[in-house]
Amino acid sequence: MSNEKLLDEVADEIIVCTKCSLSKTRTKAVPGVGSSAAQAMFIGEAPGQSEDIKGEPFVGAAGKFLDYLLSEAGLSREKVFITNVVKCRPPGNREPLPLEVETCTPYLDRQIRMLKPRLIVTLGKNSTACIFSKVNLPFDGITRVRGKFFKTSLLGMQVVVFPTFHPAAALYNEKYKEQLIEDFKLLGCELKKMIA
Repeated sequence: MSNEKLLDEVADEIIVCTKCSLSKTRTKAVPGVGSSAAQAMFIGEAPGQSEDIKGEPFVGAAGKFLDYLLSEAGLSREKVFITNVVKCRPPGNREPLPLEVETCTPYLDRQIRMLKPRLIVTLGKNSTACIFSKVNLPFDGITRVRGKFFKTSLLGMQVVVFPTFHPAAALYNEKYKEQLIEDFKLLGCELKKMIA
């Protein structure tokens, strides 16, 4: 079965999932979007209000900024895969609870296994903490690890993890905006080397 069909199967399961209480408060589940042949995977924390309404990740103001950042790295949504650790919006955009992360993570693991990305970009502290815990890397804050490349093994595959701030952080703080642009330019240079 093709990667596209396998990803669609997981998406179909996510859309009707009732494994945690978030299924009771969501409008739409948000499985993820992008290329089934993506070399790079972008992982956020959880859907927000705009994402919950549309059923797609990063479609609000933070999503528009992510599109700009992708273009800075020479990428587009069509060339990468974008998803979240948790696939349903936590009420009031609160942080996902540990049980919600634990319940939802098997979907993310399946998406990673299917895509076999060479690069995983974690957007924000919660998605970074989640991926770092899977690869046994110490995590003591996003500002200490952002903008660095970590070569590691994840789910039996060799992968490079690149943590950075969540694009939403830039909407509230100009300093984060500049650092995100810097990180994505660096990311673009590294990707050219990896794919060359």
